[in-house]
Amino acid sequence: MQLSESNMGITILGIESSCDDTSAAIIRDKQLLSNYIANQQVHERYGGVVPELASRAHQQNIIPVVDAAIHEAGIELNEIDAIAFTRGPGLLGSLLVGTSFAKGFALAQNIPLIEVNHLQGHVLSLFIQEKGVQEGKPNFPFLCLLISGGHTQLIVVRDYFDMEIVGTTIDDAAGEAFDKCAKVMGLPYPGGPIIDRMAQEGNPLSIKFSKPRIEGFNYSFSGLKTSFLYHLRDEKKKDPHYIEEHQADLCASLQHTIVEILAEKLIQAAAHYGIREIALAGGVAANSGIRKKLLDLAEERSWKVHLPPHKYTTDNAAMIAIAGYYKYLHGEFVGQEVAPYARSKF
Repeated sequence: MQLSESNMGITILGIESSCDDTSAAIIRDKQLLSNYIANQQVHERYGGVVPELASRAHQQNIIPVVDAAIHEAGIELNEIDAIAFTRGPGLLGSLLVGTSFAKGFALAQNIPLIEVNHLQGHVLSLFIQEKGVQEGKPNFPFLCLLISGGHTQLIVVRDYFDMEIVGTTIDDAAGEAFDKCAKVMGLPYPGGPIIDRMAQEGNPLSIKFSKPRIEGFNYSFSGLKTSFLYHLRDEKKKDPHYIEEHQADLCASLQHTIVEILAEKLIQAAAHYGIREIALAGGVAANSGIRKKLLDLAEERSWKVHLPPHKYTTDNAAMIAIAGYYKYLHGEFVGQEVAPYARSKF
């Protein structure tokens, strides 16, 4: 059932703290007023996110980030109608910081508390409106490919909170495969964006990596990761400088293989469910290879494709605030007893 959007003047403060980015955003009637993100550079030296360091950084960042978001939006505290926060999935220590802040803020301001599933937030980021920007929004039902460092899912979206996961990874996520292969090549963290940039200079068909054969609409990337590792091992035996001399081709071929794996299941699911409206969401949605592939498929198969702006692909509070807005319309609030969760689907 389509949600009623007759209510006007609804202002939501969104809080996102599921991993290593602390973010706060203000949305009023679906229109974004501000979206602040504090990144944590400390993890780069470790080649991945260190949970304890992440939670400590959230504690330092959350108050300045919220303050900045409120000031940029040009609103007063008493104009905020509700606070929405990421309940999970994510790093439990990081989630606890955001959850605790949201609870305290709701009590202090005497406003409702709204919990948001991080993955649903990524999907609903497609509905964020910006002043002066006219972009078509998805029509229900649509098929969403959600790809990130921790998740790879095919989701049939029938309404704002009527989502069915019809395919998921049985092991590694697509973003995880990018980052792990980048690490093997000696590239800094996060490796996915670096592979994307270097792939522009390489030949995507120069190296053939193995592709999984998985039934249904599920994904697998562990075999590809192993194939990539074995290829480097064998070639380095012949030439110790193989990686440095073939880095662009390695990146291009890896990206091409991941994109093809993603696209094959997407095509199958779209045909099975008879859906021609296709959307992309999640951190890996910023990858130029998968974006181009979807635009090519749109032309070939008469799909209507929705690609999120790059700034809404990574973890951000704007997606939590827009999800909170739609939950506010339904009166879906939670009490002070709510606790975060590290693992969940929807």
